Amino acid sequence: MIWLYLMKKIFIAATQQNDGKTTLSLGLMLNLKDTVRSIGFIKPIGQRYLIEEDLKIDEDSVLIEEVFGLKEKLKDMNPVAVEKGFTERYILHPDRESITTQIKNSFEHISQGCDLMIIEGTGHAGVGSVFEHSNAYVAKLLDAKVILVSSGGLGRPIDEIVLNKALFDREGVELLGVVINKVLPQKYDKINNLIRIGLKQREIEVLGVIPYRQELSYSSVQQIIEETDFDLVSGYAYLNNKYSKIVVGAMKSYDALPYITDGCLLITPIDRTDMIKLALSTYRKDRKTLKINCLILSGKQPLRRNLITLFNRKNVPVLISKTDTYTTTCILNNLKVKIRPQDRDKIEMIRDLVNNYLDIKKIWERI
Repeated sequence: MIWLYLMKKIFIAATQQNDGKTTLSLGLMLNLKDTVRSIGFIKPIGQRYLIEEDLKIDEDSVLIEEVFGLKEKLKDMNPVAVEKGFTERYILHPDRESITTQIKNSFEHISQGCDLMIIEGTGHAGVGSVFEHSNAYVAKLLDAKVILVSSGGLGRPIDEIVLNKALFDREGVELLGVVINKVLPQKYDKINNLIRIGLKQREIEVLGVIPYRQELSYSSVQQIIEETDFDLVSGYAYLNNKYSKIVVGAMKSYDALPYITDGCLLITPIDRTDMIKLALSTYRKDRKTLKINCLILSGKQPLRRNLITLFNRKNVPVLISKTDTYTTTCILNNLKVKIRPQDRDKIEMIRDLVNNYLDIKKIWERI
């Protein structure tokens, strides 16, 4: 008796960077893991990678690997890492077949025994065309159906979805439907209604509309340390502190008080002792914890000894940026917030959002 094994495959693409591909990938896996015997994950082409076990692995793949314990398949989860100079080398010495072989071999290894494969793309349908492996082409290569993620608004998402669909259509790739992510709560009902009408007119299925959750955009002190050269002065036990907003303490200290709110990060010049002491004496209503979740001191001046003693008595991380206040603020504002394995609260929130706002049953039926 011959048993025909049919594996289901979903390719997750997006209309822009940071629209929510990883959020959707992670959320689907979390919600399907108890009903699907075995789920695998691969990000064929990654652009933001970490070094894991001497391998260059996209950070989204590392997240999935740690959350689902896929350690033995780590090396195949991101077969192509687009490191610095990769595109230039390819233009000078193109080798399409080599990249194709890497992707197909890794997919074959990682998908063995899986009932469902989640394949995460690396941007919109055309990303990767410069080295002849656009997302649309890779979806075709792996014979996967596509879910397209867009974010917020009304006109822009519809325009971008139609444009991306055209690229997938050209490759003969089926678009299962779209997910609209990060919709402002105050506009949710209106957008949810109109986006479905607008896309139905274009014969595009809406699989879910997910509201924006500000908490998912909060960064942590640990991420600041990993992605900058700021020096940690104190507060080693509080690196998982997350901050909800950035406050620049360049005004008079008494004028700054209304801006220092619960969970904020304060940037202030290293010689502003008045501002530093104000921040370290401003407590929440419980009188047990400081309002600020992190203090960053800008500038290159030496740190006063008495301040070091004060920092060590406070349960808050303190960093020195060694750059001016404006540059320090720009660096923090440009940090790209990614979900990390230790962000258990965010991971739970993603699971609930996908469960509550996506038609998972319809997705499963359509693949």
